[in-house]
Amino acid sequence: MADKNVLLSVKDLEVKFNVRGRILTAIRGISLDIYENESIAIVGESGSGKSVFTKTFAGMLDSNGFISNGQIIFSDEQLADTVVRKTAQGKDLMKRALNTLNKNSHLELGAATYRKMLELESEKRQRASLSDEEKGEMENQIRDLRADRTDLFNEKQTYDPSKEKQKIKEANQKLKEYDKQLEALEKQMEARVKERANSAKKDTAYNSEFESKMSALKAQYAKEIAGEISPETVKRNEILAKEIWLSVGRYGLIARVKHTFGLIDALKKAMQLGTDLNDEQQRNAVFDTVVFRVRYLDETEEQLHGTCILNLANVKYGKDWNQIRGSRIATVFQDPMTSLNPIITIGKQITSIILKHQKCTEAEARARAIELMYKVGIPNPENRFDDYPFQYSGGMRQRIVIAIALSCQPKILICDEPTTALDVTIQAQILQLIKDLQKEFNYTIVFITHDLGVVANVADRVAVLYAGQLIEVGTVEEVFYDPRHPYTWALLSSLPQLARKNTKLYSITGTPPSLYNNIVGDAFAPRNPHCLKIDTLMEPPMFQVSETHFAKTWLLDPRAPKIEKPEGIQNIHEKLVEVFNIQGV
Repeated sequence: MADKNVLLSVKDLEVKFNVRGRILTAIRGISLDIYENESIAIVGESGSGKSVFTKTFAGMLDSNGFISNGQIIFSDEQLADTVVRKTAQGKDLMKRALNTLNKNSHLELGAATYRKMLELESEKRQRASLSDEEKGEMENQIRDLRADRTDLFNEKQTYDPSKEKQKIKEANQKLKEYDKQLEALEKQMEARVKERANSAKKDTAYNSEFESKMSALKAQYAKEIAGEISPETVKRNEILAKEIWLSVGRYGLIARVKHTFGLIDALKKAMQLGTDLNDEQQRNAVFDTVVFRVRYLDETEEQLHGTCILNLANVKYGKDWNQIRGSRIATVFQDPMTSLNPIITIGKQITSIILKHQKCTEAEARARAIELMYKVGIPNPENRFDDYPFQYSGGMRQRIVIAIALSCQPKILICDEPTTALDVTIQAQILQLIKDLQKEFNYTIVFITHDLGVVANVADRVAVLYAGQLIEVGTVEEVFYDPRHPYTWALLSSLPQLARKNTKLYSITGTPPSLYNNIVGDAFAPRNPHCLKIDTLMEPPMFQVSETHFAKTWLLDPRAPKIEKPEGIQNIHEKLVEVFNIQGV
C-alpha cells in the first residue's frame, strides 16, 4: 500500500464504557491505517467491536463511552486548511502569549532538576501510602463486590412480590452481607493508609534526608531558571504564539479566551518537564490536551495560514463534529427506516443536508438532490422527490440513504451492515451501486459486516476483529486464501456455503471473553483448538506475514510448532469463487 495516501491513521486506540458502575473496554489497542479510495471490510462476531471502532471516527459513541487512549489522525487537506484573520484582538493575544511564553521558557533551563524534584516527592508519597499493587488489589476487590451487589439488586427487581417472597428475602439478606463486606474493606483500606502515613511521619532519618536533598535541588533549580533563553527559543515561541491564535480563532469570544489560557498553561507544564516542543509529535500532544493544533505555514499582512492536525480522538468542540460528520465522514446504517424521518418527504431530507453543509440556494439544493436520486437509481426522481419514505420499497429507501450520505461528497463512507435488512437480489444491487459510485465520488469505503460474501465481492482489504482487538489484516486474497490466525480459520470454516453434503457444519465453540475483565494472554485462547501454553500467559505481538498481511498469533513465532490450517479451508480459492460468484479473480 506504499503507493496510496493514508486517509485515516488509528494508533493504539482504546475505547471504554461506563456500564452500571463498571468499566468495559470495548476497543483494546487497535492500530490501523485506512487509505484513500480503498474498500476495507471490518469483520468479526457480534460484540467484537466493529461498530464501536467506526463510531469513534464518526463522533457517534454513546454517551457512556469514551476514548481513553490513542489517536485518530484524519488527513483531509480541505478540512485541515485554516485561515485566521489578524484582528486587533488577535494581534494583542499573540503579543501577550509571546511575552508569557518567553517568560515560561526559562523553566526549560531547569527541566532536568525539576523532574528530579518530582521524583523525590513521588518517592515520599509512595512511602506514606499504599503501593500501586496493594492499592490496585484492594480497589479490585471493592469494585468486584460492588458489581456483584449491583447485579443482585437488578435481579431482585425482576422478582414477583406475590410469588417470590422467599427469593426477595434471601436477596435482601445477601445485599446486607455485601454492604457489610464493602464497609469492612473500605475501613481496612483506610486503616492501612493511616498506618503507612504514621510510619512515614515517624521516620525522622528519611525525612531529614528528604529535606536536605529537596533544599539542594530547589537552590540548583532557582539558579538554572535565572539563565537567558536562546534566540532560537524566542523564534520558536513566536511560531507558538501564532499557532495559539490559529488554533483558537474558529471559536467564539469566551471559548477563544478560555482555550488561549488553557494552551499557555499546557505549554508551561510542558516547558517545566522539558518536553521537546520542536518535535512535531510532542507539540501536537501538548495542544491536544486543549484543542486541535493548527500548524503555522505562512502569513500575509491580513491573515495567518496553517494546517490543522485533525485528531478525531480528541474532538472537544461540538461544531468541529458538524464540519466532519456528514460532510467528510458519512454513514449508511442497516435499516433505512431508522435513518429516514417518516413524516418528512424524501426530497426535503436530502436537501436539508445539502443546505446545512454547502453554500447554495434551495433551488440549487433541489437540483443536486434530484441528480443524486438519479445517480443512485431512483426512477423518475423529479416525480418521486416529494414522496414519503413509506411510499418507497426497502431497496429504494436504502438508495435514498446512500444519496443522503453522498450529498456532501464525503471522503469516508461507513457502511454498517447496509444490506442486512434487504433480500438477496436487492443486496447485490446495493453493493454494486456503492462500488460504482466510489469510482465517481472517490470515497473510501469502510464495510462493517458479518457476511464474508460481501467481503469477497467488495473489499480490497480485510481487518478481522476479536474481543476489541485487531487480530489479522491483509488484502482480501491474503485473508481468504492464506489466513494465519486461528480465529480467521474458524470464521472461514463456519461458512455454510463451504459445507459438504452429509457433513456437520463447523461452529466456533465457547463464547468471547468478558470485556469487563483484564484479559491475560491471547483473548481467543480458551476457544482455540490449537492453543499453545504461551497463549494463556502472554499477549502475542502483531507478526508480519507480507508487506500487507499481519496477524496477531503466536503460531507465527519461529519457535512455534508447525500447524496446518483446517482441512475444510485448504485450497478454498475455487470454492469461494464459485459460491460467491467473485468477479475478476
